[in-house]
Amino acid sequence: MDNIRLKKRSLSQEDLFNFSELFKLMKPRVMSLVIFTCAVGLLTAPNLVSTKEAIIGILLVSLGAGAAGALNMWYESDLDALMSRTCLRPIPSGKINRNQALIFGITLSIISVIALDYFTNRISAAILLLTILFYVLVYTIWLKRRTPQNIVIGGAAGAFPPVIGWTIATGSLSLEPLSFFLIIFFWTPSHFWALSLYKSEDYKKANIPMLPLTNGIESTKINIFVYSLLMFPVIIFPYLINFVGLTFLIPSLFLTIYYNFLCYELFNYKKNKFNSKKARSIFSFSILYLFLIFVLFLIDKII
Repeated sequence: MDNIRLKKRSLSQEDLFNFSELFKLMKPRVMSLVIFTCAVGLLTAPNLVSTKEAIIGILLVSLGAGAAGALNMWYESDLDALMSRTCLRPIPSGKINRNQALIFGITLSIISVIALDYFTNRISAAILLLTILFYVLVYTIWLKRRTPQNIVIGGAAGAFPPVIGWTIATGSLSLEPLSFFLIIFFWTPSHFWALSLYKSEDYKKANIPMLPLTNGIESTKINIFVYSLLMFPVIIFPYLINFVGLTFLIPSLFLTIYYNFLCYELFNYKKNKFNSKKARSIFSFSILYLFLIFVLFLIDKII
């Protein structure tokens, strides 16, 4: 009898472990950003939605993002095994096999899109489907191993969640959610190229054509600085279309100036060399920068 109980307990712990590893396939850190930006898109929309509909909508969008993450890990498991940053992910570490990840990702994709269509509206479901397909087919399968512009074009996938949040509330598209899209789209290159500078050996092992490897350090530093400067027009854009007021604009400009300053310091370092500490600080601050920009959208809406 005791042996049976021990087996049942062991099985329960094993199931819990598998669930934990499946959850890791969904890239929880990325999901948290998706949840936050989607919520901002929903809360800043002019239409009010019920708390129940808002929670269901945001959870389904995050589920779709998790599905895309699982399919990304399924396809890139060979590359993940070569990189120190990703070698402990569930598939390379042998805790989940590729078939399980594929089935899990496809199942979550179907459930999230169909459920979002049922609980909210067709346009939100369509954009979520586009996001998953774009991230998996365009970025992961087509661009990632072929061009150093993979991050630039692929950044569109990460820019869709706040747009979906807006459409959950309104059922339509307009210029306002375009401002969310542009901010994330133009933020992504400087964010990831800073990472690729101090993780270039990892990308070299995996033979991924990131900018420092294909175009060199100097070109990467220039591109990081240029894309940081491009944040100015996209930060001003929501103010120009009367979506936000000075409560958003002024602090956002100060944050952008500081981000420019960090990127300029990296750019101004010795030719064909980079300061690893500065590259890391740009990567870290860029996350805080995007978070604060979206917080300012909410503050402006409240005021």
